[in-house]
Amino acid sequence: MHKVREKGAVITALGAMSGTSLDGVDAADLRTDGVVIDSFGADDYRAYTAEEQTVLRAALGHWSGATLDPATDVVMSVHQALLSGFHGVDLVGFHGQTVAHAPRARGTLQLGDGAALARSLGTPVVWDFRSADVELGGEGAPLAPFFHFACAKWMGADDPVAFLNLGGVGNLTWVDPSADVPEADGALLAFDTGPANAPVNDLMQARLGLSFDKGGRVAASGTVETGALELFLAEPYFARIPPKSLDRNDFAEMVELVGELSDADAAATLTAMCAAGVAEGMQHCPRPPSRVLVTGGGRHNPVLMKMLDVSLDCPVLPVEDVGLNGDMLEAQAFAYLAVRVARGLPTSCPGTTGVRAAVGGGTVSYP
Repeated sequence: MHKVREKGAVITALGAMSGTSLDGVDAADLRTDGVVIDSFGADDYRAYTAEEQTVLRAALGHWSGATLDPATDVVMSVHQALLSGFHGVDLVGFHGQTVAHAPRARGTLQLGDGAALARSLGTPVVWDFRSADVELGGEGAPLAPFFHFACAKWMGADDPVAFLNLGGVGNLTWVDPSADVPEADGALLAFDTGPANAPVNDLMQARLGLSFDKGGRVAASGTVETGALELFLAEPYFARIPPKSLDRNDFAEMVELVGELSDADAAATLTAMCAAGVAEGMQHCPRPPSRVLVTGGGRHNPVLMKMLDVSLDCPVLPVEDVGLNGDMLEAQAFAYLAVRVARGLPTSCPGTTGVRAAVGGGTVSYP
C-alpha cells in the first residue's frame, strides 16, 4: 500500500469506465506517477448484453428505490469479471455507472460499490470520483480533462489542442500544453457540448431493435430536418458560459423533435444535432485549437465525422492519429485519476468543472 501512496513512484493502475451510451465496460491499465504518462498497457472490453442494457436503462433518472438494485448487480458483476482478468495491478480506478446527474439539484449518482470491488479483487480501489467536486460547487463533469492534459504532454503538443469525447454525451477539453500543471489558470477549459450518441442509440433501439447506427449507415441515407435542428440550437444550454455539464436525458425531447420523420431522416437529424452542439461549443475556446482529436464511439461514425469536419475550422482527427486509443481513453483516464486521488493530487479545477478551487475527489478503499 505504501507504493500506492508514494508520490513520484510509477505504478500500474487499472481504470474502468461504463459510459452513458450503455454499450459496455472498457478497462485499461497504464503506468504513471499521477503526473506524467510512463506507458500504456493492456486493455479489454465487455459488452453489456441486451438484457443487461434493459436493466440499466430502467435505472436511468432514478436516485433511489428498488429499480437501482438489479442495475447495481449488473454493474458489479460485469466489472468484477472483467477486471479480475488483469494481473500485476497496484491500484484500480472504478467509475461505476452514472444513472442520474443534476449537480445544481440532487447531485450525481454512479452505481457500484468500490469497497466491495476492492475486497473481491484484493486490490485498492479508488471510486466515487465526482461527489467531492459537486459538494464544492462543481459540475462533477467532465473529469477526463486532467488526463487529456497529460496526453497532450505525452504526445509533445506545442499549440493548444482540443480533445472531443463522443460517448452518450459529448464533451470537449481545450488544452494549453505550455502550462506546467493542469490546475494552472488557463491550462484547461472543459464542458459538455451536448448530446452525442445517446439519442441516436435510443432511436435505433426503439425503432429498429439495434444498439446503435453502425457506421452511420442509417443516417447516411437520410436528410437533415433543418427546422428540428434550429429548435435544438435554440436551447438555452448552448448560450451558457462553461464549465457546464449534462445528464444523459437532459435533451430527451430531441427524439420527440424527430418523431414524425423516417428512420433515416431522424438518424441524420440527431447526428447533425450532435455536430452542431460541438460547433457551438467551439466558440467558447479561449483560442482556436490547432486540431480536434476525437475519442469515444462517435469517431467510428463517418457521417458524424464528416459533419464535424465541415463545421469546424481546424483539422478533425481520431486520436489514433497521435498514437492514442480512442476506445480506451476514458478507462485510461480513470486509471490516471485514481493515482492522483491516492497521492492527494487534484483531479478537477475551476476551468474543468467550475468547482471553487482545485479539488481531488474520490474515495480509496483497501481490501
